[in-house]
Amino acid sequence: MRITIPFTRIEDGCLETQAQPHYDGNKRIQPLAVMARFSLTTPLYYVNARPHIGSAYTTMAADAIARFARLRGDEVLLVTGTDEHGQKIQRTAQEQGLPPQTHCDRVAAEFQALWQKLNIQWHRFSRTTDPRHGVIVKEFFLRVWERGDIYLHQQQGWYCVACEEFKDERELLPGRYCPLHPTLLVEWRDEPNYFFRLSRYQAQLEQLYQTQPDFIQPETRRNEVMKFVAQGLTDFSISRLHLDWGFPVPVDPQHVIYVWFDALLGYITALLEPDEPPSLAAAVRTWWPVDLHLIGKDILRFHAVYWPAMLMSAGLPLPRRIFAHGFLTKDGQKMSKSLGNIVDPFALVETYGSDALRYYFLKEIELGKDGDFSEERFVQIVNADLANGLGNLLNRTLKLVHKYCGGRVPTATDSNENPLAAMGRELGEQVAQAYAALALHRACGLTLALVQRANQWIDEQAPWQLAKTGNQQALAGVLYALLEAVRLAAYLLSPVIPQTSTRIYQQLGYDVDFDRELPIGFAEHSRWGVLPTGQAVATPEPVFARLELPKLIKS
Repeated sequence: MRITIPFTRIEDGCLETQAQPHYDGNKRIQPLAVMARFSLTTPLYYVNARPHIGSAYTTMAADAIARFARLRGDEVLLVTGTDEHGQKIQRTAQEQGLPPQTHCDRVAAEFQALWQKLNIQWHRFSRTTDPRHGVIVKEFFLRVWERGDIYLHQQQGWYCVACEEFKDERELLPGRYCPLHPTLLVEWRDEPNYFFRLSRYQAQLEQLYQTQPDFIQPETRRNEVMKFVAQGLTDFSISRLHLDWGFPVPVDPQHVIYVWFDALLGYITALLEPDEPPSLAAAVRTWWPVDLHLIGKDILRFHAVYWPAMLMSAGLPLPRRIFAHGFLTKDGQKMSKSLGNIVDPFALVETYGSDALRYYFLKEIELGKDGDFSEERFVQIVNADLANGLGNLLNRTLKLVHKYCGGRVPTATDSNENPLAAMGRELGEQVAQAYAALALHRACGLTLALVQRANQWIDEQAPWQLAKTGNQQALAGVLYALLEAVRLAAYLLSPVIPQTSTRIYQQLGYDVDFDRELPIGFAEHSRWGVLPTGQAVATPEPVFARLELPKLIKS
């Protein structure tokens, strides 16, 4: 439930009560009173290699979702971070001649650097090598141990180091290669491991999926998980022998806690306040359960099956929603080093800027489905929509306002016959519904449709002709509608292209920065007709430069 606490202001001698902020005469944001909470996480990314475009995609989507929640007035917590234990990390560090911690520190810093370049506003960066995390893992393990859900058993089977997971032989490719890492042979393991009694929670998990159909999204992933669970759950190994890089098992220090059992708890560790002594009770006090785990479909089983069962065993609430997005391809092909088509996100953002990347990946790829990146299409789409569409509309309209209206917002007229107003009156709620469904592509598409219609309408109405014939009232009405269409589009696109939206709002006369975390009155600014008559607008300057296609970017 959204909770708002009204605040008051005095205007024209009248006392007014409202639940959203407004702008004073200098167009500065007044303080917002109060908010509901919304929390979400990206995966904790494995540090065996530098950040790739897939992890950038997930994080851009999470950031846009978080920004929209703040726009609506929620208090938001976005958690991201790195998963840093396990045999794969230890081997990677050894190959580089580095201590594992040094390797982890370097790669974690690269993730943070990329998030800054992509204009990600994260609040907590969780690292599983953090000593505070070790305290949480130990307490959680002992809670599950005391429940009787952990036991020692001989583990035999084929193990993929890259997946950090045992594989059923029927899953393997010919020659015993991992299906997810087809160039890597699996290894035979025969050793004692501690196991978690996953099988004990089969009925509870099936009941969860039935009674809470939105727990796993999209529906295709929910069906996939339900089919997997219906085949029967087997207990899974949560420890490893002959491994130094990880937390020791509290009841048997010869064993190290399995990376997934450790890593999933990083979501909870992240919720500790910075100076708070670590404990499960403290970690879950304010922000747990999180509202959304946003992940890739390759790690769905761990999040939708293992994680809920672990939480049930520990007596902790479950996250409210798990959403698994698809994979990215490059020019229709799976990305791989052997094909030489790996896209380096650092090079991409350095070349094109963060708003361009955010817009393309969130507008052109439906979250939940696989998507493709083509650099040529990327440049064409971004130029068409942002440079030629939104930017050109603003530029043309501001020039006309300076020429015919003295550089001030003209007076709106009766808009019953105005197609932009008809679209604009419904757009805020339509976009809000799209975000609620995590349909970011639809939120962008609906908003762009208003921009496209406005560019058609300016030619249909020919305001320069209205000026020639002296029809000042009609001219004012047309220019007001065009300005308002640009403003509304910029506002609703601000979670995706915050820097471009800021430049547009500032040219329209507002002292606003969409990178600030203070919400900008959604109840007011998502509706049609907000621009105040007489407000001075800036001299038009390009808000989004056209992109040029350099040599194709590859790592």
